Amino acid sequence: MRIIIAGGTGFLGGALTAALRADGHDVVVLTRQTGTLPPGLASWTPDGTAGSWTRAVDGADAVINLAGAPLDEKRWTEPQKRVLVESRVLATRSLATAIAAAGRPPALFLSSSAVGYYGPRGGEPVTESDAAGADFLARLVVQWEAEASTPPSGTRVVLMRSGIVLAPDGGALARMLPPFRLGVGGPFGTGRQYMSWIHRQDWIDLARWLLTSADARGPINATAPAPETNEAFAATLARVLRRPHLLRAPAFALRLALGEMADAALLAGQRVVPARAQALGFRFAWPALEPALRDLLGR
Repeated sequence: MRIIIAGGTGFLGGALTAALRADGHDVVVLTRQTGTLPPGLASWTPDGTAGSWTRAVDGADAVINLAGAPLDEKRWTEPQKRVLVESRVLATRSLATAIAAAGRPPALFLSSSAVGYYGPRGGEPVTESDAAGADFLARLVVQWEAEASTPPSGTRVVLMRSGIVLAPDGGALARMLPPFRLGVGGPFGTGRQYMSWIHRQDWIDLARWLLTSADARGPINATAPAPETNEAFAATLARVLRRPHLLRAPAFALRLALGEMADAALLAGQRVVPARAQALGFRFAWPALEPALRDLLGR
């Protein structure tokens, strides 16, 4: 297959690009770089419009959208919120516009999304049929997904709502490892909030599976079948590392340090389950947390 990837050099995009190329696919990564580029890269401008770069999309089998500024890179000031929204909305609009204008549009538009769509939830399991939340992150995802849903009817659209993707070299787990290895890690706030996690290899394999699963369309939760509370996650990580986890990060301290981001990213959560993926036949290699962490950390 000829596959176009926006955001193909980051924590997830780089790993997915490598896996797809190892599978034998012809992968072109869209980049903001200009000038003469090596094979496998194409310059684009994700400003909400479609320019000359759209010829890369014409005739492709699939377009994968992973573009967007990191959610946890900076405190959520109003200017930073605009960056978070525009980096997702405009990039997705550019891709959707290019697909709509293509003489031979791709069969699939696989667009990244997030379980933040559901907003803060309690302990009840959340599936793809549940409604959107009302906080900033939920509103952002609603706008993001709306832009992805505009390609012509001949293009299958999948909205991959990712949870916390676990890998030791990036993302949430990489940030948690130093304090836990020092024996000073622990839960956030009450620890009762759920963490909807997924092993990075399962995330990659789900994306690969979605490329050819014709019945998969619309929102698909990219989370493991067994979400854990933050308390249980911390205890499991400490056990795998053979370290104590006696300290707890107070909610007020996290809010003081991170502002609004603390509630959205650490103190609130959702118990998201991958109902659609499982119903359609996807099988997780790492459905339970402790074996997943042992695999990722070589324990």
